[in-house]
Amino acid sequence: MKFKRRYCVVAVFVASLVLLVLALVRYQSSADAPREETHHRRRRYVDDTQAVLDRRIRKRDREWPPYVDCRMSNCFNATPCRLHGFRVYVYPDGDRPPSDRYAEVLRALRSSPYYTDDPERACLFVLSIDTLDRDRLSGEYVPSIQSQIDSLMWWRGGVNHVVFNLYSGTWPDYNENGLGFDVGKAILAKASISRQHFRTGFDVSFPLFHKELKFHGGEPGALSSGVLPPYRKYVLSFKGKRYLTGIGSETRNSLYHIHNGEDIILLTTCRHGKGWEHVKDERCEKDNQEYDR
Repeated sequence: MKFKRRYCVVAVFVASLVLLVLALVRYQSSADAPREETHHRRRRYVDDTQAVLDRRIRKRDREWPPYVDCRMSNCFNATPCRLHGFRVYVYPDGDRPPSDRYAEVLRALRSSPYYTDDPERACLFVLSIDTLDRDRLSGEYVPSIQSQIDSLMWWRGGVNHVVFNLYSGTWPDYNENGLGFDVGKAILAKASISRQHFRTGFDVSFPLFHKELKFHGGEPGALSSGVLPPYRKYVLSFKGKRYLTGIGSETRNSLYHIHNGEDIILLTTCRHGKGWEHVKDERCEKDNQEYDR
């Protein structure tokens, strides 16, 4: 009798243990399903977040300057300069000829004693792709140059390259970063560069020059006076576009106050971009005439 009772107790205990194990397994299975679903949701969220970050990074890298900490120590390779001296290599001209202004820059470099046609011996590299005018409304704007730059054999992220730029962005914002391509680790010789984006000891503040400016002066001995600096008729001269709205408009619209037509000559035109006639002021007609003359 005691044996049967003991047997029943053991049987009940084993049965209870089996039921408990089955219940735990079933509970674990039911708990794993939402946990797995939650894991997948989290994984998707992480993937989506990473995709957004990747897009932002790619967008950021298309804006200048992505390498804000560039210095000669970390974005420039001085070894070829030490081995071969200061030599400048200008890439061969592409299918699209550069603007007259950029052609003058390239011509001056190619005719200098520092020019080399051997990229293996170059200390500096200069693009033949015209990057001076990056205003999309300009007739000199060269579209889709990122792929052209990336295909250059010696580009290497811009190391030891110098990129020239006079204008960036487009009306009416004129975003300073609106170059339309990634400068990377290249030195930027840029006009109207702000302190915010100027990489001290690396970039070059490049003067804005008009397309009619000649890169070469007169013949040797043409200086008639021994006074240095030579006497000039004009104290100040400016010729360019007068922005009617947007960044820079307030300053340029005030230039006429100091224009006297004698030693201070400030010639501006209102013809700029599409639809400028809709925002022209009472001085535009006279300004345009003086500018053309």
